[in-house]
Amino acid sequence: MRPMTPTFPAHRPRRLRRTEGLRALVRETSLGPEDFIWPVFVRDGEGIEEPVPSMPGVVRRSVDKVAQAAREAHALGIPAICLFPYTDEEKKTEDCAEAWNPDNLSNRATRAIKDAVPDMLVMTDVALDPYNSLGHDGFVKDGYIVNDRTVDALVKQTLSQARAGADIIGPSDMMDSRIAAMRDALEGEGFQNVAILSYAAKYASAFYGPFRDAVGASGALKGDKKGYQMDPANSDEAMRMIARDLAEGADMVMIKPGMPYLDICRRAKDSFAVPTFAYQVSGEYAMLAGAAERGWLDGDRVMLESLMAFKRAGCDGVLTYFAPQAARILNG
Repeated sequence: MRPMTPTFPAHRPRRLRRTEGLRALVRETSLGPEDFIWPVFVRDGEGIEEPVPSMPGVVRRSVDKVAQAAREAHALGIPAICLFPYTDEEKKTEDCAEAWNPDNLSNRATRAIKDAVPDMLVMTDVALDPYNSLGHDGFVKDGYIVNDRTVDALVKQTLSQARAGADIIGPSDMMDSRIAAMRDALEGEGFQNVAILSYAAKYASAFYGPFRDAVGASGALKGDKKGYQMDPANSDEAMRMIARDLAEGADMVMIKPGMPYLDICRRAKDSFAVPTFAYQVSGEYAMLAGAAERGWLDGDRVMLESLMAFKRAGCDGVLTYFAPQAARILNG
């Protein structure tokens, strides 16, 4: 039972807000560089850092520059990088075979990071949209995204990434039963220590636009992804999806997008008490960074406030493009 709160003036809540020391002493939620996974876009070439126009301050990096970024992230205390490839158009096909090519961009970047910073965790994206000439996360037949054939392809992609040295597999495709298939394949090939961070509750959101520009998928996309990503109106369904993925072998779960879905983060943590993450997606980043660039918001303050909101909502960590900027501030 909670103790009774005395009345004023015996109880003056402002006493504990008077100085920074007192505020720090009673602060309920903490935020540090160790809470971040940094999403990084990788492209072909060498010595390249190419700005993404719709995401101020974010660039596509060639593999050598990704390795350099990993060194910088490690020095800042950021534990993990998540790779997203910007695949050349001629390598995008309807059969998506580049997704499991041992020498595709994602796999080359994984090996480069592991060579440069062995302790840096590498998370990879499992979905077919960066390799699909039609822009979808799965195979398209008569306008419909077919599930089981797509899962077979995702398993091949998963094993390709594990062989390259990925520590964490991030299935973002939202196909049914893909976690069970991936976990069985990883166990079967001796990758029992590769973790799965499942995009368990990924919504069909309008906040993904800048990301699709960054990976070159927006122009190719035919139709929308509402047939496999979740309806933004649904909350109970998210709990069912999370329960399913955990039962199939996911080690951690993610909610995507982040800030518009903090209620889902809170429900997930309260319901399952497992490692829970959110993705502060490209549209969320672009809103804050764009407003700060124009002087409409205090960029550093809104960035940290938004990241603290994820921790307060129950998240153990956040995928955020702000990771290096936030880590520098938090490191003082």
